[in-house]
Amino acid sequence: MKYKSQKIAYWFFALSMLLFSLQLVYGFIMGFDRIGIQGLHDIIPFNVARAVHTNLLVVWLLTGFMGAAYYIIPEEAQRELISPKLAIVQLVSLAVVGVIAIVGFHFNHWEGRKFLEIPRELDFLVVVNVLLFLGLILGTLFTGKRKTTTALILSMGLLFAALLYLPGMIWFDSQVMDSFFRWWVVHLWVEGVWELIMGGILSFLLIKLTGVDREVIEKWLYVIVGLTFLSGILGTGHHYYYIGVNKIWLIVGGIFSALEPLAFLAMALFAINMYRKGEKSHPNKVALFWTIGSSIVSFIGAGILGFAHTLPQANLYTHGTLVTASHGHYAFWGAYAMIVLAMISYAMPNLTGRKRYLMKTGSAAFWLSNIGILGMTVAFGVAGVAQVYMERKMKMEFMTVQNEISIHFVVLLLCATMFTTGIIMFIYDFIKYGRPTDEALVDQKTKTPAFSSKEEVFELN
Repeated sequence: MKYKSQKIAYWFFALSMLLFSLQLVYGFIMGFDRIGIQGLHDIIPFNVARAVHTNLLVVWLLTGFMGAAYYIIPEEAQRELISPKLAIVQLVSLAVVGVIAIVGFHFNHWEGRKFLEIPRELDFLVVVNVLLFLGLILGTLFTGKRKTTTALILSMGLLFAALLYLPGMIWFDSQVMDSFFRWWVVHLWVEGVWELIMGGILSFLLIKLTGVDREVIEKWLYVIVGLTFLSGILGTGHHYYYIGVNKIWLIVGGIFSALEPLAFLAMALFAINMYRKGEKSHPNKVALFWTIGSSIVSFIGAGILGFAHTLPQANLYTHGTLVTASHGHYAFWGAYAMIVLAMISYAMPNLTGRKRYLMKTGSAAFWLSNIGILGMTVAFGVAGVAQVYMERKMKMEFMTVQNEISIHFVVLLLCATMFTTGIIMFIYDFIKYGRPTDEALVDQKTKTPAFSSKEEVFELN
């Protein structure tokens, strides 16, 4: 840790892990509901559990991104955060808005718009919160000693993510118009500006973990940004056709959705290439696992599965089925969840000064969660294909089909248990690191080398 104000990141990471845990709890409630175990159904109906599960996904990832920004921007700008106190205010207000929203969902206080269920009055508080966050980040960056490409791409992603929230707040009487602009928010977030955030964090981690020159890594970032804008924005069209807009969007969405894997392929090649070029051994292997793993899994989940799912000929049948859930779970996990966990794994030793690099729990958490999520993806996919065949080819009733495919959710729950065990181990490791200390600041500057040979790594532990 080079700057004292980077400690703010720890509290965002802690809130992020708390929200992630809650998301898993609601995921299990839905899973048990699917196989007929409905003890909580009167208190938490399936639609409420689903709304909480999907909205918590968005909030815990955004909280993780904010934590990453509070760690990265001071280091890249080479100055302290302009106001750590306001950053704490932003964290507390974010948590308060989140709690009110989740409690409100249980009393049917929501807008009923998938991924954007937060009531309108809370939307305005979210806007104020994000404006404060952006003011702190951009203020720090543009008053700092340097403005790196990594910091600028990360900030650009965060700024555009905030701007694209606004179209989702426009009120329309028409369902088509409402869905049109809701997809601006949802799709352009996950397949547009969030990729810029991922690219910025990935670039920072590779610079720190591989020792490859910053200039080489940041040149790749331009390629990723170009591919993201080319494919992500117009690829949104594959949603438009199904909400009743002109047929041209089927062609536009199909073509540009097919190009979307290129951005993720570039990220995967980028990470693997930089890892191979790195001549120095960094002791934090767990952070390296999560970083490289994020780029590879995002290419498979978002790129390959997304490509297979969004081709018009396939999407005609698979749109809105469990095939979407299969693609969505693996894509979100690889592209965004893993990069947040990579950032936490990298930052925690530096924030606390505790070099727990060789602890087995970190590696076990990585493998258990990744094998578990792969099993969940396959279970969702098989259930989805069966659903498509029975519901859309054989024209069977929706609920009849749901009963027929319920056995796949038993497999899904077993895999989810493995996945959750891995996440519990990750969070246990996070807690064991303890809170950040000022001693870590002194230790980072004077004693701990940035890179070490394998022998030095062994001695450090």
